[in-house]
Amino acid sequence: MGSGSALDRQREIYLNGFSGNKPAIKIDVQHLEAAVEQHMSPEAFAYIVGGAGLESTIRSNRDAFEKYKIIPRMLRDVGERDIRIELFGQKLASPFLLSPIGVLEMVHREADVAVGRAASRLGIPYIFSNQASRPMEEVAAAMGNAPRWFQLYWSKSNELVSSFVKRAERCGCTAIVVTLDTTMLGWRTRDLDMAYLPFLEGKGIAQYTSDQVFQKLMDAFEPGEKPKQAITWQTIMGLVSMVNNYPGSGFLKKLRSGKPVKAVQQFINIYSNPSTTWEDLKFLREHTKLPIVLKGILHRDDARKALDFGVDGILVSNHGGRQVDGSVATLDALPAIVEAVNGKVPVLLDSGVRGGADVFKALALGAKAVCIGRPYVYGLTLAGEEGVYEVLRNFLADFELTMGLAGCKNIAEITRDTLQPGE
Repeated sequence: MGSGSALDRQREIYLNGFSGNKPAIKIDVQHLEAAVEQHMSPEAFAYIVGGAGLESTIRSNRDAFEKYKIIPRMLRDVGERDIRIELFGQKLASPFLLSPIGVLEMVHREADVAVGRAASRLGIPYIFSNQASRPMEEVAAAMGNAPRWFQLYWSKSNELVSSFVKRAERCGCTAIVVTLDTTMLGWRTRDLDMAYLPFLEGKGIAQYTSDQVFQKLMDAFEPGEKPKQAITWQTIMGLVSMVNNYPGSGFLKKLRSGKPVKAVQQFINIYSNPSTTWEDLKFLREHTKLPIVLKGILHRDDARKALDFGVDGILVSNHGGRQVDGSVATLDALPAIVEAVNGKVPVLLDSGVRGGADVFKALALGAKAVCIGRPYVYGLTLAGEEGVYEVLRNFLADFELTMGLAGCKNIAEITRDTLQPGE
């Protein structure tokens, strides 16, 4: 997003409107979220939009951004604006990344591939989800040389962890993002009210079914005594979904092989490991030379410990409010973590980012970059790749204009002095 591009984007919208063409993708993210509900299944809307418990963490994330106020400065030359950054030695077009969000097939058939294409058009790194609907190799191929990272959930098999990381290296990922806060699923009330978990239908497990190590583990898996379950139309449709979502051709061939069912059973058994500790990071360091970013850090002591274990970056995140109800907001946690890290590694932030001003505030408080989550999924829902592209263009333009109007011509000028302290 080069100099003047925010004004170009703004002008484009107004000129299209003059011709009678209003934006198909709502500009205001709150209105965008309301617009997508009718385009998603109730199960998909609950999964994408919902949070843990009473969803107080989702509200806290937004409230934290509202506490800080920007103090615009006047008569500074902002005619040329530069929003580029450098991260892990890589020059990036903007301080934006795309957070990993799984099971995107729930909202669009092209899923992760559509997101990857849109991100590549803008030079925004896409963090591939561990729970993707398409294998990482397929998304990487669609992105060309555009930047991408890989999110890792630590499973109960270190051999599988190693396999995922090696695949990520081969398909051009330039960092590994270890998500720490999902060793168990949070108490997600909307999903529980629906009594629906997409993985049971074989959705969101493409990284697994495309992995040779997982196939080997799956073939050796003994599920033990199966719980008794009534045969209903719903269970039959669930089985059909499992078979359809399993790779390969021939529905009956796949059904008779038993692999679709076995894949789901093994995934549920191996998916995440609540016994993971700091010591496990040594294994990862031994198996990759890529930068390791820890996602989910919210306490300054954990940030310091991350440095002790030689990690390369920290992503301050509460999983968009999906894991711990009543958790500290990420923006509230950010300053203490930035202080604890003291410039030794970059600190990133996600959760609750809904506009350019939010990005500005996060950078002013010490974040190196900011990750966008749910909003790009809303664009995907409405218009696939083009929807994601439009949402991201709007974020970029909003941020660049906010930066310039605040009196900053580049990222380096966005400092703590540009904010009025939060309460």
